[in-house]
Amino acid sequence: MPILKGFVSTLLLTLNTLFWGVPLILLTLLKVIAPGRQLKQQVLQGLNWVALNWIGFNLWWMRHWLKPELHINVPDHLSPQQWWLVISNHRSWTDIFMLLMALHRRIPMPRFFLKRQLIWIPIVGLAFWALEFPFMRRFSREQITKNPKLATIDRESTERMCQQARNNPIAIFNFVEGTRFSVAKRDAQQSPYRHLLRPKAGGVAQVLSLLGNQLNGILDVTISYTNPSPTFWGFLCGNEAPITLHARQLDIPQWMHAPDNHDEKQHKERFHTWINSLWLEKDGLLDSSTDHD
Repeated sequence: MPILKGFVSTLLLTLNTLFWGVPLILLTLLKVIAPGRQLKQQVLQGLNWVALNWIGFNLWWMRHWLKPELHINVPDHLSPQQWWLVISNHRSWTDIFMLLMALHRRIPMPRFFLKRQLIWIPIVGLAFWALEFPFMRRFSREQITKNPKLATIDRESTERMCQQARNNPIAIFNFVEGTRFSVAKRDAQQSPYRHLLRPKAGGVAQVLSLLGNQLNGILDVTISYTNPSPTFWGFLCGNEAPITLHARQLDIPQWMHAPDNHDEKQHKERFHTWINSLWLEKDGLLDSSTDHD
C-alpha cells in the first residue's frame, strides 16, 4: 500500500508540473524576447504567479492525500510584503515542501540557492532559471586556487538575485550546510555537531551585506524528523511522520549591514562565530527533539 501511495503521489506531482509547465514555457519565451527590463519585470510577476499556484496545488494534494503530521511553530506577524532571509538545516528534499507548508503565502515567493545540476530537471529546472534562482557551482578550494576567477561566479549569481530583490519583496531560502545531512558526511568533515554539518557562511554573509537594511529579519528554521534517515520517496509514500518545524525570527545585528566589509578577515571571523553559535543552538534543539521522540 505505501508503494502504491508513492506512485500516486508521483503521478500527482508530475501532472501538476505538466499542467503549470505550459504557461511557464510560454512566459519564459516571452521573457527572453521581451524588450526592456520593465516588460521583463512584468513577465516575471506572471512567472511568480505560475510558481505560487504550482506550489499551492502541490501543498493541497499533499495535505489531503498524504496528510503529513507536521507540527509547525512560526512567528505570527509574517507578511508576503516583507523581505526575509530564511536559513534552515537540511535532511531531505522533503524539507522544501515542509518549509512551503509552513510559510507559503505568509512570506513572498521563495528563491532557493540551488546546485547547478538542478537546472537539468525537466520543466522545474526551466522554472528555476526563468525565476532567476541563483545557481551555485561550488568549486573546490583546489579549483579556485588554480583559477581565482571561479570564486566570483557564485558571488555574481547572488548579487543578481539581490539586485532583483530590491524591486519586489523576496524570501531567500538557504540550506546553510550546502548539502543534505548524513552521518557519513558529518564524520567525513569532522563536524562538531551531532545532527548538523558545518554551516557555510559565504552565501548568507553576502545576502546580508547586500540586503541587510532592506530585510525585515532572518527566519531561523529547524526541521526535525522522527525517522533518522528521512527520504522524499518515503514522504511521498506517507511514511515520514511526525515532522516538527520550528521557526524563529532573528534581528540582524547592525555590524552585518555594512555593504563593503564582507571580504575583510575580521568580518569573516565575526560572522563565522555568529553562525557557529547559531548552529550550536540548533543542534541542541535537535537533541531535545530526538530525546523527546
